[in-house]
Amino acid sequence: MSHADASHNFRTVSIGIMSSRILSIRLDGGYSFNGVHFNGEEKLEAEGKFVRFAGETCDAVIFVPDSDDSRFTLHGVTIGKKFHWERKEDEQFAGILKIINVDNQLQAINITNVEDYLLSVISSEMSCNAPLEYLKTQAVVSRSWLIRLQNQRLKDNSAKSTEARDEVEGIPRIIKYYENDAHTYFDVCADDHCQRYEGITKVNNSKAVRAIEETKGEVLSYDGEICDARFSKCCGGVTERFSACWEDHDENYLGPISDSDNSDSIPDLTTENGAELWIMSAPAAFCNVRKKEVLCSVLNDYDVETQNFYRWKVEYEKEELSSLFRSKSTIDVGEISDLLPLKRGASGRIIELLVVGDKGKVIIGKELEIRRLLSSSHLLSSAFIVKKVQNKFTLYGAGWGHGVGLCQIGAAAMAVRGIGYKQILAHYFKDSQITNIYE
Repeated sequence: MSHADASHNFRTVSIGIMSSRILSIRLDGGYSFNGVHFNGEEKLEAEGKFVRFAGETCDAVIFVPDSDDSRFTLHGVTIGKKFHWERKEDEQFAGILKIINVDNQLQAINITNVEDYLLSVISSEMSCNAPLEYLKTQAVVSRSWLIRLQNQRLKDNSAKSTEARDEVEGIPRIIKYYENDAHTYFDVCADDHCQRYEGITKVNNSKAVRAIEETKGEVLSYDGEICDARFSKCCGGVTERFSACWEDHDENYLGPISDSDNSDSIPDLTTENGAELWIMSAPAAFCNVRKKEVLCSVLNDYDVETQNFYRWKVEYEKEELSSLFRSKSTIDVGEISDLLPLKRGASGRIIELLVVGDKGKVIIGKELEIRRLLSSSHLLSSAFIVKKVQNKFTLYGAGWGHGVGLCQIGAAAMAVRGIGYKQILAHYFKDSQITNIYE
């Protein structure tokens, strides 16, 4: 299916919000289930293969709003799952609430209009107080990513997470990347695995509404197809190729570019010398934002807590690093003596890393797996160099996230400078076009 005939098939989206054996919800403004009206606090429990609610067991509970003003609140929603900003919040949503039982866990699913979903996404990924042109940029990128995903699932060819195991000169090699195929019962999840979605909790001004209205139906396209419009928080100065993070192919519209006025001026960061010079300096870039007032205006409060993301440092004692790796890896290499980058991407992100221990060696990749195995949550990125002094490892790094496609901090900084959303999109997605697929 080309972008031209995607049109009205994708005006709703189902979002997996949370999973728990017991769900506590508040229904405000009136909801109906099987013809019965509910308003106020309700409790649902997993029982066998069923949902227990109001004294009965059901295959599924679907609360339909009585009016446009109806709202439901889910208590204890986990945001930033497995990342360093993980926490629980009570979040409020509009639209339909569907509860199903999956392996004795209740799955809460919100079904809503695509444009309403995007209104929440652009207010959750970054602050809804960010410049209008940034919010419009994020709206087009997020809409493109979502509708392309829905297109692919209709054709049953959506991208799949993959783990490949082999050996290189007798050394085990485990290359793993994570895609969005884990979701069987809904289109997307509400967390960073897909796109941040916090219902109407963060939507509190008219600027975000205007951004959605003024870009309604707009997507990025390339060669007749909707773009796989990826984004991350901060590229670190150069964006990354698709193949560094996911499947071994590249898209012409996905980098690498220099996150600066001269986007074609890209240093060679695939070598260790080039990567070290780059990471140990702080070259000018759109995403090299140092003014706290600018960051506070574009980031949500829990993102502001992350300091020094353009350039960062993490220190581990050898014993601590070895214990951490042992707890998260399927191969025990013993006490780690070295971390040796074998392959770097265009942004300096490590794609394959050799971990050397007193019990053996293992090659790991791609970038997210490296970040996961070397941190109790996740390293900010895999663009790092390693310095060893006696029993201490120091990782000096650049950027926050995978670095592919839109650099959110860089795009926000461009918008602060007065650059329009179409120009921002052209900067990060070379040779792409903006196409309107529905009114």
